[in-house]
Amino acid sequence: VGYDHKKMGITARGAWEGVKRHFREMGRDIQNEPFTVVGVGDMSGDVFGNGMLLSKQIRLVAAFDHRHIFLDPAPDTAASWNERARMFALPRSSWADYDQSLIGPGGGVFARNLKEIPLSQQVRALIGSEAEKLSPGELIKALLKCEIDLLWFGGIGTFIKSSTQSNAEAGDRANDGLRVNGVEIRAKVIGEGANLGVTQLGRIEYARSGGRIDTDAVDNSAGVDTSDHEVNLKILLSLPLRRGEMDAAQRDQLLNAMTGDVAAHVLADNYDQTLALSVAEARAARDLDAHGRFIADLEKRGRLDRKVEYLPCKEELQTLENEGNGLTRPELAVLLAYAKLDLDAEILASDLPDDPALEPVLTGYFPPQAARRFPQDVEQHRLRREIISTGLANRVVNLAGPVFVSRMKEMSGRSGADVARAFVVAEGAFGLGALKRRIDALDGRLAAEIQTGMYADIAEILRRLGLWFLTNVPAGADLAAAIALYRAGVEELRGALAGLASPFEAEENETRIARMTAAGAPRDVAEDVALLPLMSGAPEIAALARARSLKVDCVAGAYFALGQLAGLDRLRGLAARISSPEHWDRLAIRRLVDDLYAAQRALTAQALDGIRGAGRADGAAAAQEWASAHGEKLERARAFLSALETSGDLTIAKLTLANSQVHALAAN
Repeated sequence: VGYDHKKMGITARGAWEGVKRHFREMGRDIQNEPFTVVGVGDMSGDVFGNGMLLSKQIRLVAAFDHRHIFLDPAPDTAASWNERARMFALPRSSWADYDQSLIGPGGGVFARNLKEIPLSQQVRALIGSEAEKLSPGELIKALLKCEIDLLWFGGIGTFIKSSTQSNAEAGDRANDGLRVNGVEIRAKVIGEGANLGVTQLGRIEYARSGGRIDTDAVDNSAGVDTSDHEVNLKILLSLPLRRGEMDAAQRDQLLNAMTGDVAAHVLADNYDQTLALSVAEARAARDLDAHGRFIADLEKRGRLDRKVEYLPCKEELQTLENEGNGLTRPELAVLLAYAKLDLDAEILASDLPDDPALEPVLTGYFPPQAARRFPQDVEQHRLRREIISTGLANRVVNLAGPVFVSRMKEMSGRSGADVARAFVVAEGAFGLGALKRRIDALDGRLAAEIQTGMYADIAEILRRLGLWFLTNVPAGADLAAAIALYRAGVEELRGALAGLASPFEAEENETRIARMTAAGAPRDVAEDVALLPLMSGAPEIAALARARSLKVDCVAGAYFALGQLAGLDRLRGLAARISSPEHWDRLAIRRLVDDLYAAQRALTAQALDGIRGAGRADGAAAAQEWASAHGEKLERARAFLSALETSGDLTIAKLTLANSQVHALAAN
């Protein structure tokens, strides 16, 4: 007794999340507008059959399996969907069971054992050939290469390789005569619901040629995910079963009742994982050096063999950098997987899964019916630590990106578990998970490029906050208390920011908001995303307020006033525009920006000396008083910063000098 994957259609539905994302990022909604498909498989198959029923807008122009070739160059969209649904419901079927009276002009069903297949004018137009007839093998190769929207793999076989590979390297001798190269594929998107429809080098070649593809491990992961849920649910329910609180029939009934919840959880994983790939892909060229360093680190520790995974060597990475390119989406999918595995192992080996603040990760894994009915058994689940560890690793990497943890470890010298702990504080204090869900709700309503940029903004603030929380929150601190402390400061500050930001910061903020709202974002979401860079000072403000027993708005008033008076607001804004492909340069920029925040905090602390229990106006006034008392030195620092800015674009060298000047000012 368990979950029937074919009945749930879960593997195909998981892959469809990726397919929808590819098209959505092209500005197309395949659930509401027609699109052309060539498929590998037949309607009796789980992945192919379920997949070809997931949108009533599918125009299946051709498909093949080991028995037949189905051709319908001009299908009636509604009639063909109904016929596929009829066939899928049959106990067994092949393309020969398709009602040929429903096939449009020029189509038909042809056995693959025919010597030749006559080509109608419509089929010749579909495949771009003048030939009047082709062998079945030649026709299949032409169909794989024809210009369509989606190539859907739902059957057995490897049909695409790289032009640098031999057929023997594809490892599927039965289809050697049918295989084509990735560079030859003209389909806009490939959905790999079946295993190894494309070799990894074939995926990379296709992606380099402009095609949109993930990997089979990403596309068809929902089936494995569902099996994991089933096993963990059975472990959970075995406890009340042994206690006699339910019998086997009642257990099976409950498992069945939770099918929808399990499916929803699994599909959310597919959604988030393909989203993480989109954000990583958008930053691929910029993050190439970080990706290369992560690959080298994994290889050094024996966690990865780049040759086995077809990841580029040092020389190939250098070539990509010289060409201004980054890793392709299939390569990023490999990094994403290794990032999760590596972090999962570190979290599991630590005491982090035992922190009570992470209990929601455990309870959230199970359907609400099970979690509510058997809370004690959820808590005592024998794989509770593994579930928490895997869930947290997924959440960190999906939201912050595949190299977030390696970057934080490199910059701080701390462990992956410590980085994950800092992530939990940052995400919880700033409500980033809730903000992400509000952005998710804009699918189809907002230009995909802007939406992806919003997610990238979340990842960017996590990089800034992750390092801050690593440095300032002790490893043994109570997670829930830390989250609550900084959450209170963030919420108190959020409403006051508009009146505190400097003119430079306010202008930058309004520009970001205008760009997002012009693309279709609701004003409230645009504002909350645009405020993220400004909000990155919130932890320092909250920490200072707590240390001085002052109100947050008082400290914030002084903090932002001094940022403007010393020119730090503008300096950080200009620093954010410095672009460098070199890892160490980017690392230096981040460190320098962090130093500027630290200097602003030090200046604020000086200005607040002697103030107790004041309001925001007193904080701003204290900043002015401090500026008056240090007018000569402040003016020298501002003149120096102004000279740097007017001498041309800000560079790392100039930023380093500016940072020294600011710290000299803060030291007084």
